[in-house]
Amino acid sequence: MKRATIRPRIRILCGEEIAFGPGKAELLTLLDETGSLSQAAKRMDLSYMKAWQLVQTMNRSYREPLVSTGRGGASGGGSQLTDFGRKVLALYREMEAVSQSAIEQPWTRMRRLLAGKTT
Repeated sequence: MKRATIRPRIRILCGEEIAFGPGKAELLTLLDETGSLSQAAKRMDLSYMKAWQLVQTMNRSYREPLVSTGRGGASGGGSQLTDFGRKVLALYREMEAVSQSAIEQPWTRMRRLLAGKTT
């Protein structure tokens, strides 16, 4: 048996819509690394259209845009993470870390109940 691990997944909902979650955090991280929504989408094996829809959802869910975009054309459009987007992403990562720490003790007890070798 492979080593057992646990990974909490936090989703922030605005009504029925997921305003932020693990996939959107990954998209913003890759966008910040690459400077390109298209390249970030490719790295995640997403279509550009799907990545664009995720950005639109995030931008309308928050008080300020998380991603700024330019129109395409001969010189290309370009997308970048805003300072506000970096703040949201950092807070989300902090929430992930805090939730991971909070479940360590019960997870240790749960891991002992799993079948097979779990160390």
